[in-house]
Order: sequence, then C-alpha cells, then structure tokens
Amino acid sequence: MAAGLRKRGPPGPVAQPAGLWKQWPQRAWQECCLLLREPRYTLLVASCLCLAEVGITFWVIHRVAYTEIDWKAYMAQVEGVINGTYDYTQLQGDTGPLVYPAGFVYIFMVLYYATGRGTDISMAQNIFAVLYLVTLLLVFLIYHQTSKVPPFVFFFMCCASYRVHSIFVLRLFNDPVAMALLFLSINLFLANSWGWGCCCFSLAVSVKMNVLLFAPGLLFLLLTQFGFRGALPKLAICAAVQVVLGLPFLLENPIGYLSRSFDLGRQFLFQWTVNWRFLPEAVFLHRAFHLALLAAHLTLLLLFALCRWHRTGESILLLLKVPSKRKVPPQPLTPNQIVSTLFTSNFIGICFSRSLHYQFYVWYFHTLPYLLWAMPARWLTHLLRLLVLGLIELSWNTYPSTSFSSASLHVCHAVILLQLWLSPQSFPKSIQPSKKTH
Repeated sequence: MAAGLRKRGPPGPVAQPAGLWKQWPQRAWQECCLLLREPRYTLLVASCLCLAEVGITFWVIHRVAYTEIDWKAYMAQVEGVINGTYDYTQLQGDTGPLVYPAGFVYIFMVLYYATGRGTDISMAQNIFAVLYLVTLLLVFLIYHQTSKVPPFVFFFMCCASYRVHSIFVLRLFNDPVAMALLFLSINLFLANSWGWGCCCFSLAVSVKMNVLLFAPGLLFLLLTQFGFRGALPKLAICAAVQVVLGLPFLLENPIGYLSRSFDLGRQFLFQWTVNWRFLPEAVFLHRAFHLALLAAHLTLLLLFALCRWHRTGESILLLLKVPSKRKVPPQPLTPNQIVSTLFTSNFIGICFSRSLHYQFYVWYFHTLPYLLWAMPARWLTHLLRLLVLGLIELSWNTYPSTSFSSASLHVCHAVILLQLWLSPQSFPKSIQPSKKTH
C-alpha cells in the first residue's frame, strides 16, 4: 500500500497542469478579443484579410458571371483616340459620348492594349483584382496611421461586401481606378508629401470627376497648413496636371473637352438612382431640386468648416495668412485631422448627390468604418454602427432600388452626419501664444 501511495505521488503537481489547461482557452479568447478590438493590431489583421481577399476575389472571377455594362463603351471611346480623334464631341461608345477627363483615356488606353484591344475580359478582370488588392492595402495604411478603428470592423469593409467585389471585378468600372489614386494621394498627405499628394489627387480627378467631392476638405487643409500664399503652388500642381493631360484635346476643341469631361449639369436617369427612388420622377429631374441639393451641400460644408474643422477661436479668414503670422500658432496636422476632414467633405457630397448609381458605392464605401468608429458619439454603440453598415450594404444590393431601400440609405446617412456633428472635435483649440514653449 505504501509503495502504491508513493507511486501515485502528491496531488499538487497534477492539479497545476490541469489548471493551466483550463486557463489556456480563456486566455486565448482574451488575446483574440484584444487582437480584434485594438487598433494597434490593424496591420496584422489587415494582412490576414488581404490574404483571404486574394482567394475570395479570384473565386468571384471564376465562379460568378461577368456582366457587360461599360467596358465595351470605354474601349470604343479609347479606340477613337487611338485612331486620331481628339475632338471630345466626336468620341462615342455604346452607352453614349465620352464624359470623363483625359486621365481616363490614357489609363484605359493601357488597358486596351493589355487586354488585346479590350477583348480579353479574363485579363481585364485579373488586372482589376490586383487593383482591388492595392486599393485595400492603401486603405489599410490610412487606417493604421489613424489608429482609431477596431480591426474587427475591417472584415465588413472587404470580405463581406458583394457589391464592391462586383464593381471591381465583375463590372470593370472606372470608379475604382479613380479611388485607388485618391487613396494613394491621402497616403502621401499623411507622409507630409503635399506636392506629390496634390499631383495624385489631380490624377484621380482626371479619371473621374467625383473625386472633386474631397476638394473642399483638401482646400481647407492646404490653407490650414500653408496659408493662401503657400497653398497656391499646391493648387497650381493640381491645375497643371489637368492642363498637361488634356492638352491634345484642349488644342483640338477646348470647349468640347471642358463641356464633356467636366459637365456639372449632366442629367442622370431615374431608372438607375439608388438614393432618390422614393421621389416622383418629375421631382428627381427638376432643376429646382438640383439647386436645393447644391445649396444644402454648400451650406453644410460651410457649417462644418466653421464649427467642426476650424476651432481655434479666430476668424476663419485668418487661414489665408501665412501660418507664422497668425495670432494663434497652428499645431501640426495630425493623421486624424487630415483623414477626418477629407472623408467628411466627401461624405457630405455623397449625402446631397443628385443621383447615386450602383458603381458609385466605391466613392465612400472604404471611408464608412472611419466615419462611424473614429469619431464616435457615445449613444452610437458597436451594434448600432454595424447595423448602419449592414443597412447601407443592403440598400446598395437592392436591385432595382425601391422607395424603402432609398429611404433607408438616407436614414443611415443622416445618422452618420449627426454623429460627425456631435462627435468630439477633430481640430482641438491651438495653444495661446502666452503658453507657447520656445
């Protein structure tokens, strides 16, 4: 009996490993929760999601049928330029005239040759799949530098969106090209390369004019950072890029080029609207309605510039002065100030757009997590934010759009706007001169 007892040994050493085994699952769960909640793990989670996206995106290409909408029209328009037509009023495609600036022509000219004159759709889809992954990488770099959004949200920003995958690799629209260049420009702004950032921003505008929705925010940032005189060279870069790219067409027919590629009065078809389906078509097409939206857009931009972006206590006109000569010394722009101003500027434009078509979803899709999580109001919980994201996704996936889907989209936009207005200020008050350290 004594030998048997000694062989069994004391109970202490056996109980300790058993306790560790019981604690290990709990500790692993806590680590996983921390990984998904803490923004400092953004790059790690983003790397995993990008790897998953490689499989998802190429699965979509091979398993879901391609739908022809604008690709053939793009190729026909580009082919007209290749054949020597530089008069924009003479460039046509299956869906109508060429209505995009010159940067679009050059980029899709490269795609024209890379895809066998536009006939190799599989090659085009693979190129757009790479573009999608590059766009995700640029977006994740922005979120990494802001360190505001919990990483679990990124799953809903990429893997869970059918509509965005469709826009990139099943429809081959030019909107993703413009947004990729836009996100590249924001990364350059965050790196304090304002000149190169303005160059890329202008390149994005040259692909599609929707990028101009970010322009009010960019102008505010340039004035804040450099003053009016210092901002002029950066604005000159933007203008020079447009002139250089459009020069062949400007020399041929300047009025035709400007009126077609930068047509602010372009009329949209009611059958494709995602955001105004609940209105009568006569109201949707009426110029008074368009002017009311424009007035609301400009008013809200002004209110945000005065009350949310500019919080130094000085007149906003003092932004025109050289920063060193201002009464209140400006603080260096933080990543969150840059990103919040640009994303908010674009979002306000989205809310008051005369019409949103299905491909326009990428204009703001990748900015939604930041708008919802980076500047949160206390009353908006994680669950409510996810609900807003889900309703927006549902609205964009409802085809054809309905009165309910359009109204739901506007309600979600209103919730985000309200949160942006009530959230803690992104531009804190600058220190007074008397408190300045030398």
